[in-house]
Amino acid sequence: MVKQYKELKQLIDDAKHICFFTGAGMSTESGIPDFRSQNGLYRQNKSFVDIVAADFYEQYPHEFWPLFKEIFHIKMLHQYKANTGHRFIAELEEAKTVHVITQNIDGLHQDAGSTNVFEIHGSIKRAHCSSCKKEYDLAYLNQSALPQCTACERLLKPNVVLFGDAIHQFDEAVTAALSSDLFIVLGSSLEVAPINQIPLLVSRYNRPNMVMINKEPTHYDYLFDLVIYDSIGQVVANL
Repeated sequence: MVKQYKELKQLIDDAKHICFFTGAGMSTESGIPDFRSQNGLYRQNKSFVDIVAADFYEQYPHEFWPLFKEIFHIKMLHQYKANTGHRFIAELEEAKTVHVITQNIDGLHQDAGSTNVFEIHGSIKRAHCSSCKKEYDLAYLNQSALPQCTACERLLKPNVVLFGDAIHQFDEAVTAALSSDLFIVLGSSLEVAPINQIPLLVSRYNRPNMVMINKEPTHYDYLFDLVIYDSIGQVVANL
């Protein structure tokens, strides 16, 4: 493992443009549960997919919001803080070009100071009015059980990509990934389509140095030059 840490450090030191691809494992050390483990949101709430869906929001918006808030513990979000992994990525911007493609909706990359972040699945910390497009922050969402637009009085829609919605910033994320000379996946099982195609595109059309850091093996490990099975915090501590 020490050899792998040294190899990773050298790759990071030599790189000029790093693109990170982060999943739920990036934020578990901040106390946020992941989706697919035994304690993940899928297993905690068997109706997760049915509730966090565009169709359910459109048909039953008054029922949607209380359930959505309960699942994601929106009132508790202010308690979650960026961890050492988030801060490590942000600090790299001082010396290198860094882009972050994240599956996470928690906004912790931005909290840590990262400025080039593609939130593929949106953000749980914001919502908008589907009519006038006005945006609202987390503090406003926590003021009432059914957050409404102050101008249109319509129920807001969370900026999270619901099941059935189109993902955000995919083309921009692919462009950043393809222009990198080091592509690092952190804490993702790469099971969610279509964004799990990004590593395949990088491998096929750019072929920079590619690193996978995850606690468990994935189906795409064969694409990567360096694979480390460990927690992100432990890896960062050894760099």
